[in-house]
This record gives sequence, structure tokens and C-alpha cells, in this order.
Amino acid sequence: MGQLVLDLVPLLFGILLSPLALMALIAVLVSARARTNGIAFALGWLAGIALVLTICFLLFGALQVRSVRHPPLWVPIVQLLVSAVLISGAVAVYRRGKARIEQMAAARSPRQVAAAAPQLPGWLQQVESFRPIRTFLLGLGLFVLNPVDASCAIIAALDARQAAVDDTTAAVTLIVFGLVASLSIVAPVVIVVVRGRAAEPFLARIRTWVAGNTHVLNAALLLVIGVLQLQKSLSGLIG
Repeated sequence: MGQLVLDLVPLLFGILLSPLALMALIAVLVSARARTNGIAFALGWLAGIALVLTICFLLFGALQVRSVRHPPLWVPIVQLLVSAVLISGAVAVYRRGKARIEQMAAARSPRQVAAAAPQLPGWLQQVESFRPIRTFLLGLGLFVLNPVDASCAIIAALDARQAAVDDTTAAVTLIVFGLVASLSIVAPVVIVVVRGRAAEPFLARIRTWVAGNTHVLNAALLLVIGVLQLQKSLSGLIG
């Protein structure tokens, strides 16, 4: 049980610190329908986490990854593919963040500073017109279709199935994992629902922190997770 928790901790932070999800959430929470759309986005994010964890947990159970002493060949192959996604993601996140900071450091005018500042993707700039259903789908899609976040959930489900614990303990551990992983999205929504316009300074601080810090931290986390999965994969393939 203890080893399973240790394995899940870096995966937990990989989801908690998802930069695109946090920036999308901020865009939703400063829109005209901040309360209703914020709740819809959080529910969509929770649904995405639950969907990936549930499907993978059931799938890996059906495939009986613990039925033999050594996992079947496809397990280390999956771990190898996931590690490649995560390591590539770490490099991409770090490069984008570094380039943005260098551009801002070189800025010599307010216009150049504004041009260098982090911008939301064009499609996220349309959240002002979103209805709750569309915002729910946005939250769902940002998790399910994001290869980095989805990979963290896939690894979590695989680790739970391979752990030396019974199925009930593994399932409960994953439920707790999913709930805690959602806090970076759910907590700001709760604050906005409770405080309303008074939460705007809080949102501004989050936006500033995300823009200035998450690229290094997230890249480091993805790299650590990717390397750990690579080590597990090579051990399975060679051993």
C-alpha cells in the first residue's frame, strides 16, 4: 500500500499542475457566467478524471496484469510509450516556457511585453459565449484529450492494478487520487462561487503564478514521471 501511494504522488502533481487546464479555468471564472460555467467546468474535469481512471482500471483488470509473476509483454510496452509521451511533453513545456520568459526579458516597450505575455489559445478566448453544457465538455475534453494528463491517469490505474493490494483497496485509492487531483480546479471554483467578484484578486494571483512558474515545475514533474516509467519499462523488457 505504501509503495502504491509513493508511486501515485508524482502522478498526482502532474495532474494538479496542468497549465492549460488552469489557464482555461481562469478564463471561465472571469467570464460573465463565472459561477455556473465554473461549476460546469469543474464537473467536466472531474468526469474526465473519473472516466479515464475507471476505464483503465477495469481494462487492466480484465487483462489480468497481476495474473502471472511477471506482467505480460504489453505492460512494459505501454509504459515505454507513456514515458515517451511524458518526456517529450516535459521538453516541449520547458522550451515554451523558457522562450516566453526570454521574450519578456528582452521586451523594451509595453507592446512587446504584452506580445510576450502568455496568451490563451484562440478557441479558449471564446469561453465568454459558452453555455454550461459546452463548458462541461470543455473541462471533460481538456483532460481526456490532453496526452499528458490522460497519461498520468493511465499510469495511476496501471500502478493500482499491479500493486500488492486487493481490488477494493486499489479502487478506493484511485478514488481518493482522483478527488485530490481535481482540487486545483475544484478549489478555485468553490472560492468564486462563495466570494463572487471579491475573488478576482485571487484569480489574478493564480494567473500570474501559472504564467511565471508552472513551466519549470511541470516539466520537471513530467520528466521524473517519464523516467520512472522508462525504468519500469526497461526492467520489464530486459528482466
